[in-house]
Amino acid sequence: MSTRELRQIVNGEQVSDGAGVQLKRIIGSPQINMLDPFLLFDAFGSDKPQEYLAGFPPHPHRGFETVTYMLAGKMRHEDNVGNKGVIETGGVQWMTAGKGIVHSEMPEQEEGLLAGFQLWVNLPADQKLSDPKYQEHPAAAIPVETRENGTTIKVVAGETDEGTRGIIDNPYVRPLYLHIALPAATTFSQHVPGTDNSFIYVISGQLSLGDKQRPLKAGQLGVLEAGSEVKVAAEPDSEFLLVSGQPLNEPVARGGPFVMNTREQVEQAFADYREGRFG
Repeated sequence: MSTRELRQIVNGEQVSDGAGVQLKRIIGSPQINMLDPFLLFDAFGSDKPQEYLAGFPPHPHRGFETVTYMLAGKMRHEDNVGNKGVIETGGVQWMTAGKGIVHSEMPEQEEGLLAGFQLWVNLPADQKLSDPKYQEHPAAAIPVETRENGTTIKVVAGETDEGTRGIIDNPYVRPLYLHIALPAATTFSQHVPGTDNSFIYVISGQLSLGDKQRPLKAGQLGVLEAGSEVKVAAEPDSEFLLVSGQPLNEPVARGGPFVMNTREQVEQAFADYREGRFG
């Protein structure tokens, strides 16, 4: 087995998105445009209502999936084909936009902490015009593994080395999405396919990565080198995400909320949206 060492540290940049929501864009930033199959990774977190209340009014998507994972607070979603619901603390929504939907994501609160992540996952060419669908689960439905050293692992997608399977089904990139709480002075390891692209995002605390024990601090994303095993040590008590997936190795053409394989397909998406052919 070969250990995945830390290849790149990404701090991201503060941006305003939607109708003025303040967040940190990490993947999809000038430091790292994408990490195939991951197109974008945002972290948001604020207890100041003016930084999140305006939310994300109706907007379209085509050609990829959005993954919303809530650490704190509530977010209401609604789309133009009748789907709606509320993602609460600890819950996840894995939305396949496919051929196109128009949806909104609005805070279901007027005060308090709203925090979480949004990840964009590319779809292969033969699935970009598939029917939209949702996989949405509350915190109580997501498997949690507890290890003897006090480590807890919330398994959103994929499977841990001890056999706990996540609740999300994605046969295209076979993702691993783990939320790990690691006590101080303990270690964690996880096997991943050697062909995966993988990253770690530190929510709190500080980690040492790989055999070289390179540090990664809270708020930083670490892109990992190739290898078959991820090794992490916590210095203080720490929480982090481990995300991994098979690259699609296909051309990527972006146009705002649309991600296709060619510029012509992006232009067609804009035309379809303008002419009301979404949903």
